[in-house]
Amino acid sequence: MTVKELCEKCGFTAVTLPESDREVRGCYIGDLLSWVMGRAEADEAWITIMSNINIVAVASLTDVACIILAEGVTLEDDVKNTAETKGINILMSGKAAYETALTISEFV
Repeated sequence: MTVKELCEKCGFTAVTLPESDREVRGCYIGDLLSWVMGRAEADEAWITIMSNINIVAVASLTDVACIILAEGVTLEDDVKNTAETKGINILMSGKAAYETALTISEFV
């Protein structure tokens, strides 16, 4: 399933979708960035509540398909602009991380 399809089917809000056709092949939940760098896998949806600029760098290094901001977390414009420039898809969910992962598990 693509990031765009996941966004639509799960009812997430698209924050940035520069590469909406990326395939999603699972998900990873984590907020400790160094931990995520060592464990998240390419093409996963990364669920987090972190919203600083470093999430863009971690997403780029791990090659995740998208970042999903849980619990209605929002982004500052500079983070959003950097994500667009770097080709990082970011979605937003109003649900907790666990509930967001359960929603994803129905489709991925």
